[in-house]
Parts: sequence; C-alpha cells; structure tokens
Amino acid sequence: MFRRAGLSGEDIEELFNHSPNPYVIVDPDIVIVGMNDAYLATTMQSREKLLGRNIFDAFPSDPESASGRMLRQSFAKVLKTRQVDHLPLIPYPIAGPDGSMVELFWSATHTPILGEDGSVRFILQHTVDVTELHLLRQSTTGFDVQTGVMRRADAVSGENLALGKEREYLRSLFEQAPGFMAILRGPQHVFEIANAAYTTLVGRDDLIGKSVRDALPDIDGQGFYELLDQVYSTGQGYSASGARVLLQRGVATSAEEIFLDFIYEPLRDSSGAVTGIFVQGHEVTEVRRAQDAARESEDRFRTLAEAVPNHVWTAIPAGMLDWCNLQMAQYIGIDSADPPPSDLLAGALHPDDLQRVRDVWSASVASGEQFQAEARVRCHEGNYRWFLSRAVAIRNADGAIVRWVGTSTDIEDQKKTETRLETLATTLEGRVEERTAELLKTQEVLRQSQKMEAIGNLAGGIAHDFNNLLQVITGNLQLLGRELPESDQTERRLNNALAAASRGARLASQLLSFGRRQPLAPKVVNLGRLVREMDHLVRRSLGEAIEIDTIVSGGLWNTLVDPSNVENALLNLAINARDAMDGRGRLTIELGNAYLDDRYAQNAFDVEAGQYVMLAVSDTGCGMPADVLARAFDPFFTTKPEGKGTGLGLSMVYGFVKQSGGHINIYSEEGSGTTVRIYLPRSMQAEDMLAEETAGDIAGGNETVLVVEDDDAVRDITISMLVDLGYTVLKARDADSGLAIIESGVSIDLLFTDVVMPGRLKSSELARKAKERRPDIEVLFTSGYTENSIVHGGRLDPGVNLLSKPYGRETLARKIRMLLDKAKERQSSSEGAKAPQQTPARTSSIRVLLCEDEALIRISTADYLQDFGMVVVEAGNGKEAMEAIDGAAIDILVTDVHLPDMNGLQLIRKLREGHPNLPVIFATGDLHVPGSEGLDQASLITKPYDYDFLAARIRDMVGRNR
Repeated sequence: MFRRAGLSGEDIEELFNHSPNPYVIVDPDIVIVGMNDAYLATTMQSREKLLGRNIFDAFPSDPESASGRMLRQSFAKVLKTRQVDHLPLIPYPIAGPDGSMVELFWSATHTPILGEDGSVRFILQHTVDVTELHLLRQSTTGFDVQTGVMRRADAVSGENLALGKEREYLRSLFEQAPGFMAILRGPQHVFEIANAAYTTLVGRDDLIGKSVRDALPDIDGQGFYELLDQVYSTGQGYSASGARVLLQRGVATSAEEIFLDFIYEPLRDSSGAVTGIFVQGHEVTEVRRAQDAARESEDRFRTLAEAVPNHVWTAIPAGMLDWCNLQMAQYIGIDSADPPPSDLLAGALHPDDLQRVRDVWSASVASGEQFQAEARVRCHEGNYRWFLSRAVAIRNADGAIVRWVGTSTDIEDQKKTETRLETLATTLEGRVEERTAELLKTQEVLRQSQKMEAIGNLAGGIAHDFNNLLQVITGNLQLLGRELPESDQTERRLNNALAAASRGARLASQLLSFGRRQPLAPKVVNLGRLVREMDHLVRRSLGEAIEIDTIVSGGLWNTLVDPSNVENALLNLAINARDAMDGRGRLTIELGNAYLDDRYAQNAFDVEAGQYVMLAVSDTGCGMPADVLARAFDPFFTTKPEGKGTGLGLSMVYGFVKQSGGHINIYSEEGSGTTVRIYLPRSMQAEDMLAEETAGDIAGGNETVLVVEDDDAVRDITISMLVDLGYTVLKARDADSGLAIIESGVSIDLLFTDVVMPGRLKSSELARKAKERRPDIEVLFTSGYTENSIVHGGRLDPGVNLLSKPYGRETLARKIRMLLDKAKERQSSSEGAKAPQQTPARTSSIRVLLCEDEALIRISTADYLQDFGMVVVEAGNGKEAMEAIDGAAIDILVTDVHLPDMNGLQLIRKLREGHPNLPVIFATGDLHVPGSEGLDQASLITKPYDYDFLAARIRDMVGRNR
C-alpha cells in the first residue's frame, strides 16, 4: 500500500508513529523490529529498550504459563496459516516504570505481512489494554463486550445504577478512541453519543440529540441516510472502505472531499430488536490520496514503459516476472493484460543461452547487484533475436528488495555487426597470414633472384675475360695448325689443346646460362617434333642398357623457345638420369599441355599462372633425399665424385627455363626415382620452319672488314684469321676509333665489333651510326657476355647477328661469308625492284610511319621496308611520330607498344584525331595489347617478326584502306 501511495520512508514512519492505536511489528523470529508511540505509552517502555529484542525477552513470561502458551501459539498459528489470529483476552503482566510487575489483561490481534513470494515477512500486533473491561466483565454477568462498548454500557446503566462510575470510565475510553465513533438511536438516527474524533471529523460539536439529517445536512444526496435506514430496518451491518464523502467542516467553509473506512453495526436490546446503530471508522483521506498518487506514479511508469521501444519488465524479489510492457508481450506472443508465465525464461530463451542466463539472474537475485546478460529470445513466430537485458533492484527504507525493474534491448543488428567484424578480423588475420606467406615467398624469390643476379654478374665478368683468353688460344692454335708441318704428335697436341679450349667455352656458356645471361634465339617450335628428332642422340648418350619411352600427347601446343637450349637441357637431364640409374633402368620422356592455375602460382616461386607446354623426364634411379633436393639447382653443387661433374648441369637448365619465362620443378623420393618437369609458355603462333645449317666448304673473300676490339690479343688473332681468309682488314681498339674510320669514307663491307668495350660510345651506337652513314654495311657482333646491349629479355634483338666467343676459324669464316652473301643478294633484289616494270605502283607509293625506340630494330626494319619500295618515316618516340606526321601523307603506322613517353595505343588514338582512318600495326613482344579490343583497322605482329610477313601485312592493310 505504501509503495503504491508513493510515500517515502519518513512519511510511513510518521504515519505509523502518530497512530493512536498501539502497534508493534515483529519478524518471523518474533524479534521486535518496530513499534509506534502508542505502544510505548501502553507498555510503559522506551524504543531503545525494545528494538532488536525478542518480544518474550522484552516482556518475559513462563512458556508453560497459560498466557505464555496463548501468545506463542498465536504467533505460530499466524506463521503457519498466514491468517489473522485474535486473542480476545490474555492475561499478561508487564513491568512498570518502577520495575514492579503489574497484572494486566490484553486484547491482541496478530496480522501477517506477506512478502512478494507469499511467505510471512512480519507480524503486526495490535494490542489493547482491556484490564478495566475484564474487571467489569468479572463483576457483571451476561456482559458482552463483543456487541460494542456502548451497548454494554447502556445495558449496565439500565440494570444497575451502581455501575455509573464504570460507565463513565467506559465513556472516557470511548471518547479517547483514535477512530471516530458514534451511537445513533431510533429510526431517526438521533445522536446519543459521539466521541471527539467524530466531532473533529464533521467539524461541529452540536450533534447530541439531533438526527443525522438535521445534524449533517451536507451529506444529503450522498446515500448515507439511506444506508442507515437500511441497517436499522434489516438489522444487517454495513462496512465501507475508502468511501467518498463531501463534508462542509464549519459554517464558512466549502464542501471538502474526504475518504472514510467505516462500519454501521446495529444495536439490539435484550429481545433482539434493533434500537440503534453503532458507527465506527477511520478517515483514510491521506491514505487514499497516497494511493491515488501511487496509481498516478504507476500510470506514468507504465506510460513511459509502453512508449519506449525496448522491452520493459518487472519481477518480484524472488525473481519471477510479474509484468511486462506491450512491446515485450507482443514480441513473445502473450496477452499484455496477463502477467508473464512463470516459465517464460525456459520457453523464450534459446536453449544454448538458458542455463547461463539463469545462473547470472540467480546470482543477481541472491546478491541484489545489477543483472546484465545477453541472450537470444524467441519471438512468437519462432525466430530468435539477440537482446541485452539489464535489471536493478528497488529497495525499501530498510534496504530490502521489494521489486526488480528491467529492460531488454534488441541488439541483433549489433551482434550481426560484431559477427561481421569478427569475420572480417578473422579474414583479415587470414589475409595477413597469406600476405606474410606471400612476403616470405617474395623474399625467397628475391633472395634467389639476388643470388642468381650476383652469380650472373660474376659469370658475366668471368665469361668476358675467359672467353677473350679462349679466343686468343683457339685462334692461335688454329693458325698454328696451318703453319706447322704435318705430324701426328703435333696434330694430337693441337687437338687436345683445342678440345680443352672447347670445354672451357662450354663451362663459360653454362655459367652464362645459369645466370640468365646466355643470349637466346627463340623460335616457335613443336617440342614433340624436336624431341623425336633428338631420339637417336639421346639413345646414343644413354647406352643400350637403359630403356627409353617417349610419350607425346595429342594436340601439343607450340612454344617460343631457343631450340638448341632445349636440346642441351633434355640431354643434360637424360645424362643425369643415366648416372642416377647407374647405367641401367627406364627413362621416360613425356610431353603434354598443362595449365598452372593461380593457386599453384601462389604456392610456387617466380611462376605466372597460364598455359604451358610440359616436358617431363622421369627415371627409375636412386632418387634424392630432401637435403639434396633443396640444393639441386645451386651452382657447383653435385653429388657425383670429384672430376665426374661440374655441378652446373641442372643450374644451366634452371637458368635457361627461367630466362625463357618458364617454370621447373623436381619431384624425387629416395629409392623411387626422380621426375623433372619443365613448363615452357605456350605460343599462339605457327611453328617456325628451322633451317639446318650446312657446314659446306670454308670460304673467304676479298671484301673489307673493320674489326673493333679492345683486347689486343683477341684483335690480333682475329685479324690474322681474316687476313688468312683473304679479307682486307681494318682495325680499331674502341668504338670511337671505329666510327672515325667509318666516317673517313674508306670502303667497308662489314663491321665486326665486340659488344663490351670501354669508351663513351657503345658498340650498339657504333652499329647504328654506321648504318646511318652506310646503309649497305653489314654488322656482326661478338662477345662472351652481352650485358643487355643487344639482348633484351634474354633474347637477341631482331636483325642482330651475334658470334659468341670463343669462336674458331671455320665458324668465323662461315658467319662472315653468310652475311656478305646475303647483303649481295639483297642488293641485287633491291636493284631489280627499282626497275619500272617490276615495281608495283601501289607498293611504291606506300608511306610508313615507323615508331620504334630501339635504334637497331628501327634501322634494320626501315632498311628492309625501303628495299620493298616503301617510303619510311622513322620516329624514336611518340612525340617524334606526331611531329613527323604533321603535314605528311602517311598510309600506315607501325609502332612498338612500349615507347618512352607513351604507349602505342595512346599514340594511334592521338594520331587518329587528325587521321581517323589511319591503319596501325602493333609490333611488340607481347601477345596482346591491353585496351585495343574493338579498335578497328588494327593488327598485331609479335617480335621477332619476319620482314616479308610485315611487308605483306602492310600492303594488305593499306590496300583495304584505299
């Protein structure tokens, strides 16, 4: 009641203390926890003396005495039945102020105060001292206090005037009663007696002798007259609780609204006839207002609870939910007017969350601390959503929990976000791990690359000097062989020396191959045809004790590779397999198409995903242990006995494959053999027809050759061999000196120049300037180490001729003779093309804009196109090309894709702004020009390209455009 009224602890205590009725409150252990001032006055005790003491210690009595048993049994009955118990009369002596025991008689009512769980929390004892009444009862027979104090007083007055004194005493008690009392006589309800509380209530004291209608006219029309008439006529009592009354208290005041709890009890004479009505009650206006305030407060709470978007609920101290707002009721599918079911948690929570939430809730209920838990709650449709529930305990003045108020907030979206973040974190962690692994792989690739680069640079330096030495040795040995008289011993020694020089040359070549410095001359080949042509060579190298199986898959793709290096690699792997099988076993050579996907590329070093042609060599040898397998490609690493191998065989194969853009892998297991798989990139072009070089007779000539070589010994031996072949030889020690000789105007048919030379002018620049000044001059490069001046991507630039050091007299003679003969054939064809009857009019008028940043490629391409009768405008970059076309009539653009200032695609788009129908041929080493899709009048030729094919493509595109 006090909670609903919204009264504070101080208000409740004041209301309790000011009650005129004596009250005491005890707990289930009958320990006094509170009392009011009236009780202290009645028992003649102090509050300090009573609080916290057992009532039987404060007011001792023999447990075996009648009074002791009655009081204890009454308390026990209330605790057991939770029902009100009355003790109409109980003798119970108490100590007076002086300590002496006073024999008193009491009337007591024990009312249980129940907790939220229904158990008895306190017992309220209402005690009345009825000693005088008891004594009066003992002195008169038939006295029935139960029918009312005044009724008995009137009966006593009528029977015996001797009891007047006692009657006055009873009137005194009546007058001092805390509740209002009055006795109305007769059917007119005439006031016979009214105590002070009654006159105070109605605000007037002239009531005695007046009827209710006369004394209280202001209650007319409120139904009270009619109720009194009904009680008097029927003899049935009437009680009201919180009855509303409008009273005018005083003459000048307006009607005031008050609320009363009262009873109308009929009074009867000895015959049972109703002679009057006993009126008794209490004003409960303040209580009613407190109740209204509590209801208003509760209404505000409910309104607020219904307005918020969250679930709001309350629970009793024991933890059971007793109310929830509409939001929560609709979500779980119950009627909001009904209290939540007792098994709500079990029915609504996710089974995986139920026990955890119960444990947290039980701990909060036990400790009184704030409750907080996250759980999945099922809606009426059966779906679960995440909620965050919080609850706090509401306590009374004594600190006891009287209620729990909680909220549940939907955090489903937050949980999903957290899940996504966790997934993202996990994914990010995985990506970090993957990235870390990639970085480790990259570091390994970089380490391997740096190792290869370091060894390659070392190999290049060694090869340059070593090949120069070998060149001097080889040349002098060959010349010496021509000059010395014939002798078996002399010839044997010369041949031995030449064989040693040849082995040294192969060693230098292997070093260059491993370091990816070996200049390659790739061709589009079909490895199936190449391997079949090598069959006899492989069989002769392995011996008859080894069986050879060759498996070639149908539809084998072409690949762009240096054929001679493929042959060397296959022969190297076959010989290694022979040694691993100790000369006896089975060798399987397998060729097929393969696709290395992204996953494979990610888990391997220096591999790009794509289509490859696979060459696999498998043996039935002893296999390799893991430590040997890990070092198989390392240069100079070998398991063969000393003198049986250089340790460069697999290293050379590895370098060649990587230089060709491929991949190599070894699969080996001790005792089971080894398989080496080589993957070479697929080529979409048609196979090149490989022309076999015939040895033929060694022939010299009478042309003039300019030899440019910085090494004196090499230069001298080269000159000697050329002079011996009949050529006129000019010499220069560096490129600047060579250019001076060319510019002097002396007739020169061929420039034979070393690639690596000191000085400000490079050999490639010397060749370019020589071609500019003498377009008909032939150029032959020689070197033991190319240093990328005429080799790009490991491949010779188109139109470049190279004679690798060391070279012999026969090789030198054939190479120079071949170039000079081709020059003569080209000159003859050019002269024939100039004849009017043999030069097609449409070809001679074709004007080609050639944009190429590599000077040698641009010069050689321009020369060939001019030989075909075309007019060629040269440009080294995009800017020069745009300037060259300005004001000129250009029929077609031939451009490299990768230019210094822009790419070829950007160039054609800029040129077509002024020449929208200009055809274009992209001449590049790539198989595709990104972004050129949908570009009309465009064609692609991959480097190295055939000049006849280029000329035919130009004629075709220009002819269609005209």
